[in-house]
Amino acid sequence: MIAVVSALGMTAVLGGCGSTGSSDVTLRLVAADYGDSPTNSSKEYWEQLAKAYEAKHSGVKIDVSVYSWKDVDRKVKEMVDAGDAPDMAQIGAYADYAAADKLYPVSDLLSIPTQAGFLSQLSEAGEWNHIQYGIPFAASTRVLFYNKTLFAKAGITTPPTTWSELAADAEALKGDGVKFPYALPLGPEEAQAETMQWLLSGGNGYTDDVGTYTINSAQNVDTFTWLKDELVGKGLTGPVAPGELNRADAFAAFADGRVGMLNGHPTLMKQAAKKGVRFGMVPMPGRTGVSRSSMGVADWMMAFKQHGHADQVGDFLDFVYTDKNVLDFSRQYGLLPVTSSASDTMAQSARDEDLHPFLEQLPTSALYPVGKTSWAAVSADVKKSIGQVVAPGGSPTGILSRLQAEATTADSRNAS
Repeated sequence: MIAVVSALGMTAVLGGCGSTGSSDVTLRLVAADYGDSPTNSSKEYWEQLAKAYEAKHSGVKIDVSVYSWKDVDRKVKEMVDAGDAPDMAQIGAYADYAAADKLYPVSDLLSIPTQAGFLSQLSEAGEWNHIQYGIPFAASTRVLFYNKTLFAKAGITTPPTTWSELAADAEALKGDGVKFPYALPLGPEEAQAETMQWLLSGGNGYTDDVGTYTINSAQNVDTFTWLKDELVGKGLTGPVAPGELNRADAFAAFADGRVGMLNGHPTLMKQAAKKGVRFGMVPMPGRTGVSRSSMGVADWMMAFKQHGHADQVGDFLDFVYTDKNVLDFSRQYGLLPVTSSASDTMAQSARDEDLHPFLEQLPTSALYPVGKTSWAAVSADVKKSIGQVVAPGGSPTGILSRLQAEATTADSRNAS
């Protein structure tokens, strides 16, 4: 979907959850890693944030474990299944845990000012059964990145606005020796994101307006048929099979100057700029014009009830969500703030000008169906299987229909 800040520079704004109590408490937090290398791992951020909090709360210790996005959801599930849930988890989905009555409602944790400070569409997306359990932690939207130097060398003067233009540009890039004309990461790390971006650009998505899964809709089948035939089948997606290409590897290849185009979120800006890549950003092309809907992503913080400590957890999270900490995190990792006040600050700040295009898309972007208890299982299924759709011999109709059937079954099972 936070910057490393000095312990001396943090000031806690403690909310209405009352005292943290006098007895010693250790809170366990499992979090996702937003860094692209060990030198900027989120682990360092959380450890320094924990030290800053502990310095002012002698009875509370924060024990932090940070895992890659490939592993973090699975790690939390394993802990919960083993009967030893963490106190807090910052991961990709919350609804299945909320439905199993394992999470605190947000109203039991956060002070009223903190609760009221989140962007409304993100707070609503954090609701299961009309009660908020998911606390938005980080947000982003997606745009098409392109390498200006490679475009110029291939004789391309303007970025694409339609699928046919994208394919033609990819052909030109391939002809000029570009290794990955269009990088299509459908590997297990974050295939659900690349998939959703293409489904939206084809005029549909994972669900319809009332939340019913539409994975094998005619539009979605057409979208993946086009990808298979016009990009992958023509060798325009590079030497690594899409089903084996992870997002982190695609981003690294773009930062190394080996990718002509790919879908990316704000983090890629800093990664590419650090290596001197001249890049541009445009809305995702659609079938016949710019895609009408962009993809938004929110990652989630949640608190498990198993070990208690609601007051201490809430007090710590009030600290996490102070404007300074939200902005520092967003700026370090190139993500969007989840609170209204931090978003307003970023929108008015010249230092954040590069993030303004992403920020402007967020209020109207389409999010994953995270309020569905089946989404975690569906997302895992997409990560595992979607790359097969565009592989040689892959059947868009067959595989999307299987994913649809499994999604419908999961939805019915979780609703019963």
